[in-house]
Amino acid sequence: MTELESRFNFKEIDEKWGKYWESDGVFRAKVNPDKKSFTIVIPPPNVTGILHMGHALNNTLQDILIRYKRMTGFETLWMPGTDHAGIATQNVVEKQLAKEGKTRQDIGREQFTELLWSWKNKYGDTIIHQLKKLGSSCDWDRTRFTMDDEYSLAVKEVFIRLYHKGLIYRGEYIINWCPRCHTALSDEEAEHKDTAGKLYHIKYPIKGETGFVVVATTRPETMLGDTAVAVNPEDQRYASLRGKILMLPLVNREIPIIEDAFVDPAFGTGAVKVTPAHDPNDFHMGRRHNLRFINILYPDGKINRNGGQFHNMDRFVARKAVVEELDKLGLLVKIDEHSHAVGHCYRCNTVVEPYLSKQWFVKMAPLAQPAVKAVEEGRIKFYPDRWTKVYMNWMENIRDWCISRQIWWGHRIPVWYCQNCPEDKNMIVTSDAPAVCPHCGSKDLKQDEDVLDTWFSSWLWPFATLNWPKASKDLKYFYPGSALFTASEIIFFWVARMIMAGIEFMGDIPFSEVYIHGTVRDALGRKMSKSLGNAIDPLEIINEYGADALRFSLIINSGQDLYISKEKFEIGRNFANKIWNASRLILMNAKTIDPQFDLSKADLDLASQWIVSRMFTTVKRVGDCIDNYRYSEAESLINEFFWSQFCDWYLEIIKDQWDNPVIQNTALKILENSLKIIHPFMPFVTQELWAHIHPEQKDLGLQNWPKVQERLIQTEIENKMALIIELVTSIRNTRAEWNVKPAQKLDCVFVSDKPTIKSSLKETENAVVKRLAGLKSIEIRDDFPAQKNMASGVIADIKFYLSLEGAIDMEAEKRRILSQIEEQTRLMDGLNKRLSNEAFISKAKPEVVANDRQRLVELGEKIKKLKQIIADLE
Repeated sequence: MTELESRFNFKEIDEKWGKYWESDGVFRAKVNPDKKSFTIVIPPPNVTGILHMGHALNNTLQDILIRYKRMTGFETLWMPGTDHAGIATQNVVEKQLAKEGKTRQDIGREQFTELLWSWKNKYGDTIIHQLKKLGSSCDWDRTRFTMDDEYSLAVKEVFIRLYHKGLIYRGEYIINWCPRCHTALSDEEAEHKDTAGKLYHIKYPIKGETGFVVVATTRPETMLGDTAVAVNPEDQRYASLRGKILMLPLVNREIPIIEDAFVDPAFGTGAVKVTPAHDPNDFHMGRRHNLRFINILYPDGKINRNGGQFHNMDRFVARKAVVEELDKLGLLVKIDEHSHAVGHCYRCNTVVEPYLSKQWFVKMAPLAQPAVKAVEEGRIKFYPDRWTKVYMNWMENIRDWCISRQIWWGHRIPVWYCQNCPEDKNMIVTSDAPAVCPHCGSKDLKQDEDVLDTWFSSWLWPFATLNWPKASKDLKYFYPGSALFTASEIIFFWVARMIMAGIEFMGDIPFSEVYIHGTVRDALGRKMSKSLGNAIDPLEIINEYGADALRFSLIINSGQDLYISKEKFEIGRNFANKIWNASRLILMNAKTIDPQFDLSKADLDLASQWIVSRMFTTVKRVGDCIDNYRYSEAESLINEFFWSQFCDWYLEIIKDQWDNPVIQNTALKILENSLKIIHPFMPFVTQELWAHIHPEQKDLGLQNWPKVQERLIQTEIENKMALIIELVTSIRNTRAEWNVKPAQKLDCVFVSDKPTIKSSLKETENAVVKRLAGLKSIEIRDDFPAQKNMASGVIADIKFYLSLEGAIDMEAEKRRILSQIEEQTRLMDGLNKRLSNEAFISKAKPEVVANDRQRLVELGEKIKKLKQIIADLE
């Protein structure tokens, strides 16, 4: 053993062990037939990403489990890597170009792609370095990127297989279009937000008549693309209009009135405008009724030539202009305030447009069926279980996935078109660029301009990272994985799709357990974000308090959601310091060390038997908590055991017994096992301490998790010690109430008529109780008549009396307590007066009234206790 510095220098220690773990390949995973594998794949952060509290929480949770499994005998692989993040990365580089007054179109695809790779190579590993600072024990030698060469082969292979299976198709459909990013988005990428909008009621004149039909819409500019007005066939209000023609205002186009059961008679006027090229429901209605599809928008969101006089106006400018023109023509009936859900781009927050476009899609229903079955049969479990319903609901209502994106950063779609063949025969789907057309022999071939959705590569993450489609020992050994940790918002984007892909391409589920963690929020309950200015930088916390403090504080505050303020990270810092100081105390005093010391064979006193029992109980319960994803509870158990039971009680009890070798070795064994169970949560401080205790072993994370010795868990011993702790605590509190000086020893009488209690009291170590409670003598009696100048207390079936004679100035103490009673009574009267005021009760917030009533109860109890203290002295 080597001596410890007086203080825990986390900066030096974090850096030292971080470098050692990586350089020595401590967390390197290899195929080991003698061990069972345990695999976690990291949710790959975007290459544009910077570590935030969500990352810190997610990766700490993963690291706890992977370190625990490593110590419990598994061959563990925590697969790291990053995602190319198509739209996000392209946006970053486009913004850099814009500063030079250029666009990607100005420099062309090839040069722009080179800029993207250059940016990725320079900045793309930033978040990986930050995750290492957190202490993440990944196999960093395996770090993957969703656009590296081998991974790209897997992406192409999946596309080709699904295409030939008839599950990938191309067609014109309404998709979510982002005018800012100039690309299609999947339904999951178009986040709907409740928005305060307006409902415009517009007259559509009937051709050849003076009458009109009033329609209601939230997007009046899209009327420029209307090709019908629809009513419900059961709506008798419009029975007389069947077969009639309307004149579309502003563009003077004839459009029919059609009947369709999809129309809700209760919405607006019961008559709806039909814009097949700009509304998903209208798209299907247009197909059912063979209507024209008129696109009125350019890709940048401006009105195209089909918009007539509104040509080249931005869509929202056009909305205002259309409404003004309708009003001038007397065709605007009214405008209502209307709240509705509007889709926004998940990357840039631009309002998306339903847009008719030729795109690539994956048929999801056939892939979803086995993925639903896997969860129904319990082969995949969600923690907490409530997320199972969310997953099932989405899967059972799944829609086809739009996988093409009109950007340049990503996996280009492996499809070529022959420029000489007819359109229905010109498509070539292959991994490598063909030299000639297989149909006509032409060399005039052009690759599809689009790239695949970023999620199309990341849904392959559990097996593509193991070099699928190549057969390998790693793939066979480490797949399927074991657990997945993620946030709720990507259950659909990522989790569900990985399950589908795993079953489809590997024939097995990718993981068996999915842990959905909460959201990191500020103290006011708001989600942390840059826009709100309430984000706490985890790197600043690491720099100020250390990585262990960050990790411990995040987990102990976790639940369904985390409510974090900077001050809460002091919890972890204080615990790390406590571990350090307690270890230093033990290492300074444990000089007679027996390497063969066995707790099960040692002759231990009551306190030592108790702490051993508590240790193994804690080891058992912590392991159970980790296995069942109750991480906050695990940390609470560790904190309670190490800080309260081991440090505050056991080390206090033995502080005058360090000359006893049994005590020295017991304390050291408890410390060693404590470091092991704390290690997954706080790896840096525990590793440093372990290296001081066992310099020849070094790697704490490769040691065995403590084996629970059931026979050393003794309930009777724990109960006896619990009685001592309760008595000492109560006596200490009573002394504090009477301002008895710590050095003043008191006489004490324990009174109980219960034989078992008396027996237990007699068996307890009275010397320990005397020292801890500051007692001069202890007497155990069946009864004891009330006497003057004695303070008392009750614990279960035991009453104790403390003689205060000569220990304090009795009259001065009476005056002090009477003054307290007077002050508490004054406060109580004020609260009673306020709570009897009906005006206050009616206007105050319910929680304010409830707090006042609770305070009233507390004051009453305090006054009662103070009066009893006075009575004890009479």
